[in-house]
Amino acid sequence: MGTARIAVVTSEVGVAYDADLPLIVDALRAGGAAAEAVPWDTDPGVWERFDLAVVRSTWDYAERLDEFLAWADATARVTRLWNPAPVVRWNSDKRYLRDLGARGVPVVPTRFAEPGDPLHEADFDRPDGVVVKPAVSAGARDTARYEAGRAADAVRHARMLLDQGRTAMVQPYLPLVAEGERALVFVAGAFSHAIRKGPVLTEPNTIDNDRVAHPGVTAYHPTEAELRTARAALAAVPAAGELLFARVDLALGADREPLVMELELIEPNLFLQADPQGLRRLADAVAAESRRTPV
Repeated sequence: MGTARIAVVTSEVGVAYDADLPLIVDALRAGGAAAEAVPWDTDPGVWERFDLAVVRSTWDYAERLDEFLAWADATARVTRLWNPAPVVRWNSDKRYLRDLGARGVPVVPTRFAEPGDPLHEADFDRPDGVVVKPAVSAGARDTARYEAGRAADAVRHARMLLDQGRTAMVQPYLPLVAEGERALVFVAGAFSHAIRKGPVLTEPNTIDNDRVAHPGVTAYHPTEAELRTARAALAAVPAAGELLFARVDLALGADREPLVMELELIEPNLFLQADPQGLRRLADAVAAESRRTPV
């Protein structure tokens, strides 16, 4: 077998801001692969040159979703794409939380509103306030939390999303988020490492698309309950076999039990700089996949 040709798939914004991108490329090259970072929206003819395309920092996909999903389908026809195109499509819309909940995974309670649905302030009135966000977004864009008594503002936010033809999500605000969100990273189906980060929605009643998406990142050792919840979420993904990479974001509910906030399977920040072994695990998994004989 010749040298494996691996595309680490990124974007213009990923090239500018993904600190892990050069680390991944260098690690793969050190292992003997011909690896390079390639923007997903480059010349479509390039993908035939690669044995494997690994989606990493396509961080503009939410604003160009239809185009991105078409790219994933087309690329998967000429090379191996990881994570697979059907998983990318399923995970691109946070209505996947319904699927997880239906499979018994503890998720943050979520109400979805579609364009044309009526909105009632009573649905936005919770003792600790609510969070309103679009079902398709990245980096907490167009997301805000509203304090108790600000239901009318939350309704206006949701209505803005519906008027744009988007699906809106309404969730109760979890006060224990103040203790930090947990992000558990899995590589080739096995737990790799975890981080804890500070709360993102620190300024209530405001949409702030310039906020830091991952404030105060520190290494974290998850509890057994958190590991169980994360593994249950991954087991509920409609995919054949293990995923090459995954990140499960958790927060604590009022009973201090972990709840899935998001399941990141497309282009999550894997915080490889927070765990020296994480980069090695990912590079080894990618290299192993590149050597696998296509089915």
